[in-house]
Amino acid sequence: MNLPHRAAALPPSEPARPRCLLARLHLDLPLLTALLLLSGFGLLVLYSASGGNPGLFKRQIFHLGLALVVMMMVARIHPRTLYRWSPHLYLAALAALALVLMTGTVSKGAQRWLDLGVIRVQPSELAKLTTPMMVAWYLARQKLPPNWRALLVSLVLIALPAVLIVREPDLGTAILVAASGLIVLFLAGVSWRLIGGLLVILAAAAPLAWHFLEDYQRQRVLTFLNPENDPLGSGYHIIQSMIAIGSGGVYGKGWLNGTQSQLAFLPERHTDFIFAVVGEEFGLVGVAALLGLYAFIILRGLYIAIQAQDSYSRLLAGAVTLVFFVYLFVNTGMVSGLLPVVGVPLPLVSYGGTSLLTLMTGFGILMSIHTHRKLLPQ
Repeated sequence: MNLPHRAAALPPSEPARPRCLLARLHLDLPLLTALLLLSGFGLLVLYSASGGNPGLFKRQIFHLGLALVVMMMVARIHPRTLYRWSPHLYLAALAALALVLMTGTVSKGAQRWLDLGVIRVQPSELAKLTTPMMVAWYLARQKLPPNWRALLVSLVLIALPAVLIVREPDLGTAILVAASGLIVLFLAGVSWRLIGGLLVILAAAAPLAWHFLEDYQRQRVLTFLNPENDPLGSGYHIIQSMIAIGSGGVYGKGWLNGTQSQLAFLPERHTDFIFAVVGEEFGLVGVAALLGLYAFIILRGLYIAIQAQDSYSRLLAGAVTLVFFVYLFVNTGMVSGLLPVVGVPLPLVSYGGTSLLTLMTGFGILMSIHTHRKLLPQ
């Protein structure tokens, strides 16, 4: 039977021309708008948290500009290219992590950096992206849901970078890297019975793992259980953080008017504990607005994952989005005393160039997956 004449108006081999600049740049307008709003609010809070430090503020603007450029560059890369690159990027990240342990730069008691002369890089940040890319690449070639063999191979792929990062030591980043890979497994359809079994095994192994923790890591767990036991020492951070959040009330004390932050009672207020500054200066209303913006970004990312039209893209988009959620959950839980203190920044708000670059690269991947999808006829 012959097709209708108008169906041949656009040959299948000739893609429709993009209708606007954002389409030509492969940028998703709702996601881009939310990211710019969140980053702008982050600059506002950072200026206050840093005490109006112009040097730090300008460096963060530079970091943000660089991260946005990288995001736009990554968004133009076709998902098929990302698929082909995944094993090579994963192996490069493993090699860089091994090199860190041998020749890395030591800072604050941890060996996490590679000094390239012009710039210092932190390979563990690269692993946050390459690990889910590799696991998604492997599982996309298997029958889903994965069988025991595929599950074991995936766990090995996750464990290799995580163990290398723990050796630096950097437990917080290792948890995020492991979570990024485990999320891919979850999205691939691993049964709840199997997930429950793994959780039971982890719980049973917890007493054994306690003996392998560094002294400062054990102290963090003990401080989480009872921060008042050492209020001027190990419990000082979390106590001051909860005071800052609680003192903000409903509407907050106003921008630049937070006493805990402006009088330097709150440690690490421009990095890990910047969420406490939001609570103190903008109150419950500001915190709710911030969390609402985060929720929109997460929901948009999940929508992009649902719309993806191949297994690799769906798994990777879902992992990138849920890792962003893990960042948010761990930081806010840590600052509010619901989780032990680990070095996880508040995404797109805390000061720092490396984490900002990693997150924006992930959002570039999301935009690439969404804007390069083949539009099916209605």
